[in-house]
Amino acid sequence: MKVLLDRLHRAYELVFSGGGVLTSVFLLLLRLYFFWQLFLTGKGKLSNIGKISEFFAGLGIPLPTLNAYFIGSLECFGSLLIIVGLAARPLSLLIAISMIVAYFTADFEAISSILSDSDKFVKADPFPFLLAALIIYVFGAGRFSVDELLHWRTKKLVSGGGARMESPAKTD
Repeated sequence: MKVLLDRLHRAYELVFSGGGVLTSVFLLLLRLYFFWQLFLTGKGKLSNIGKISEFFAGLGIPLPTLNAYFIGSLECFGSLLIIVGLAARPLSLLIAISMIVAYFTADFEAISSILSDSDKFVKADPFPFLLAALIIYVFGAGRFSVDELLHWRTKKLVSGGGARMESPAKTD
C-alpha cells in the first residue's frame, strides 16, 4: 500500500510541477495571440484616425480625436510592449479599462443583457481582449518576459550578486 501511495504522490507532484511550467508558456501564447490581434486593431485605428474620430464623436465620447489617438496608440504600442512582456501589468490594466469603456459606449446592449443573454456579452468585440488583459493583470507576463528578466536582474543587484563597488583604498 505504501508503494502505491508513493507512486501516486510522485505522479501528483509531476503533474503539479508540469502545470507550473505550463503557466508561463500559456501566458506567453496568450500575449502573442491576443495582443498581436489588438496590435493590428490599434494600427488600423491609427491609420484611419479620421473615421475613428468620427465614430467616437458619434458615440458621444469627449475629445474624440484625442481619444482616438490615445486608444489607437494604447492598443498598438501597448500591445507590442505586452507581447514582449514589458510593463505588462499596468498596460493590461489600461487596456482592460478601455475595453470596459468600449462595452459601455459601443456595446451597451451586451452589458445590459449580461444576465439574461450572456452570449451577447461573450460574443462582443471587446470580450477576448478584456479577458486576456485581465489574465495578464492578475498573473503577470510570466517567466518569458522582459518584466521577469528585469525583476530577476534587479533582485540579483539588490542581493549583492551584481557588480560590486570596490571600497576605497586605505591610506596610512
